[in-house]
Amino acid sequence: MVRREADPIRITTATRSHSDDISARQRRYVISMTIRTICFLLAVVSIGHWFMWVFLVLSFILPYVAVVMANAGSSADPGAPDLMQPDPGRRSIEGKPGE
Repeated sequence: MVRREADPIRITTATRSHSDDISARQRRYVISMTIRTICFLLAVVSIGHWFMWVFLVLSFILPYVAVVMANAGSSADPGAPDLMQPDPGRRSIEGKPGE
């Protein structure tokens, strides 16, 4: 029987580390450029068909999209805890009003 360690509980709202952010951006860029290469190859293979133009247009647009996605700011960290807003009607120290 294999014991699985529980995921650690995060108590901070700090974003992901810089290296994690860079690796996520690189992964998105490589995926986008792979799709672009596949579109270009499909355009070459389908010469003479109407959908060749669709693949060709996609292969020219996707590099721009890939660069914009790679340079976009880091998104909110999905593992971060939710921020709590204080309840203005609740007092932190109980006591008589006006003291």
